[in-house]
Amino acid sequence: MTPTEARARMAELSTAYEYYVSHELVTLARGELDAGRELPGGFVALLRRCQRTAYLSDKTLADILGGIDDPVLSPGESWAEQAMAEAPGALLAHLLTAAAARPTAAWDKEALALVEGSPETLRESAVRWLGLVGAPRTVELHVREGWTDHNKTYDPHNADALKGLAWLVSLLPPDPAAVRALGRLVEVSLRKVPGIGPHSPKVANAAVLALARIDHEAALGELARLSAKVTYKGTLKQLTAALDAKAAELGVGRAEIEELAVPAYGLTGVGRREIRLGDAHGLLEVHGAKARLTWSNAKGKQVATVPAEVRRDHADALKELKASVKDIERMLGAQSERLDRQFLARRSWDFRTWRERVLDHPLVGALARRLIWAVGGETPVLFDGTDLRTLQGDPVCVGPAATVTLWHPVGRPAEEVLACRERLERQGVTQPFKQAHREVYPLTDAERATAVYSNRFAGHVLRQYQLNALAVQRGWTAKLRLCVDDSYPPLHRELPEWGLRAEYWVEGAGGDQDGDLTGSYAYAQVTTDQVRFHPLDSAHNWAHAGGGRYTTASEPIPLEQVPEQVLSEVLRDVDLFVGVASVGNDPTWQDGGPGGRHRDYWERYGFGELSRSAETRRELLARLVPRLAIGERCTVEGRFLHVRGDAHTYKIHLGSGNVLIAPYDQYLCIVPKSAAKATDAAGPLPYEGDGMLAIVLSKAMLLADDTAITDPTILSQLPRTP
Repeated sequence: MTPTEARARMAELSTAYEYYVSHELVTLARGELDAGRELPGGFVALLRRCQRTAYLSDKTLADILGGIDDPVLSPGESWAEQAMAEAPGALLAHLLTAAAARPTAAWDKEALALVEGSPETLRESAVRWLGLVGAPRTVELHVREGWTDHNKTYDPHNADALKGLAWLVSLLPPDPAAVRALGRLVEVSLRKVPGIGPHSPKVANAAVLALARIDHEAALGELARLSAKVTYKGTLKQLTAALDAKAAELGVGRAEIEELAVPAYGLTGVGRREIRLGDAHGLLEVHGAKARLTWSNAKGKQVATVPAEVRRDHADALKELKASVKDIERMLGAQSERLDRQFLARRSWDFRTWRERVLDHPLVGALARRLIWAVGGETPVLFDGTDLRTLQGDPVCVGPAATVTLWHPVGRPAEEVLACRERLERQGVTQPFKQAHREVYPLTDAERATAVYSNRFAGHVLRQYQLNALAVQRGWTAKLRLCVDDSYPPLHRELPEWGLRAEYWVEGAGGDQDGDLTGSYAYAQVTTDQVRFHPLDSAHNWAHAGGGRYTTASEPIPLEQVPEQVLSEVLRDVDLFVGVASVGNDPTWQDGGPGGRHRDYWERYGFGELSRSAETRRELLARLVPRLAIGERCTVEGRFLHVRGDAHTYKIHLGSGNVLIAPYDQYLCIVPKSAAKATDAAGPLPYEGDGMLAIVLSKAMLLADDTAITDPTILSQLPRTP
């Protein structure tokens, strides 16, 4: 092979993630090195990847790589190329030694010596490099059909350097931008890649460790935010350990450290901060789940854009303000989820602590003041814009030691629940999650008859990946079921505050038929069965991957002995799983999926009786529809929202969002795109987070003006009008 041919072959191989003919790699490498020429960076990256793969490793290849230190990082990733352009090679080489789970004192000492004299400058550079992590590769790797797309993963050689970079940042002077970058590194590293899952938990864990080592309010806040968002169990364990250590250091409990950790982000009032930069006046306000930054000029007139003098004379302050807006929005989402979990966490406060940490907290207060609280026992109270009031409008007069909990509608009188809803509606309050309108699931006669299990959500066909993702987000444990000879536990959620474990029994659906299995041999769908409760410390139940009876290793607890609020919240979770992951919601499944085997289920679910959450949606739409611009064309009747267009009349199912054309009941397939504008047009809603409500409204607005539809896929399905 001529030198030119060898270089061309190395360039071709440089776009492969791995290559299995090691003797060819050795021959090419030896030929170049013996001729006194350097190996191309992309080819060196390939050699490193192959050497890290156990079944591809080669002693000769290892010897070759032992003599190569340029490039110090593997090219192809934006952050690595930027780091190599700006940082000394000795520093990057030291970062590559971060192979252990945590740094030693000697590692830290050497790292500090390498940045001596310019720690702030290095920190700014590190933040910039970390901001490029996860960006598209500068050199795209070839992906073989059916194989993992490694363009979405870290180069394994560079992953160690990323760990070292995170550790290094924790040694530098603390800074909110650095904390922000480490938090982002955790999330980017836990992004799921098909065939792999979270693609680099070890880098995520290194970033968590780095945050735990930073003595700064922002770092503690970032740990708290991540603990509410991260679902990968290994990293969540790291976050829990870090927060527990901080709690022990401060002498408080875990729940308290999560509350104390929430930063104010410069907010001086609840959800509000005034800024003065030169003659310009800025106002940062929290509105729902968003933070808005508005400006007024020197004359006090509000302007649409940032004043020129602010951009010119206060660029750094403006940059930090914009970063704070993003921080606030991320934390609002995390704190909303944390508060939503308090229904099962049995959290309570004394009145004085609650006001300080929750109601009057600059950020958490923006959420808490839109919720209903039970003060001094059972009395529901709400914030009226000025102070706390009872449902009767009386001021709340209790002592500082009075108990405060998050109000839950289960078991409450119907008139009390209705009064809460009406009060919020009069005040135009949108709750951060369903509370006043929260679905409740009291025990039914059928469940009393079955005694130890509920069949309320049995017999559904759910998309497994979507189910598992949602389950993990809600605090459940879900193991991906593969079509192999193995056994699996049911979906389960541990409830340590109650000494219980909830189980939802599922099994793989189908087999080798097209559409039943994914490329990694996982079941695309699962079917559902019972919901049960077991003692927390009891043995788990198991079932074979392909289905069949569960092996019951412990006795279930009678449903009548399960606390009412626990039963309701667990069944609400399961209702959510079905409502989101059911194939009946998917308009592309009108043919019943693989082999048409699920057509009966799709029709039964897609147009059948409403679930409890869909009934809540119906109740809301009945009040909401008259306020819409298309209100005269819409009516809520039974399971459907009826929409009168100019050409036809339509029926939108309130559970699945599926559409029928009346009077023929012909199915109309509309694949939803963006539904945000529909909910905006509806005005203030009583709660956030109902994606199906947005889909129903967006379809209603489209169909009410059906003569303006231009989508050829939809037009081809509409009957011709005379």
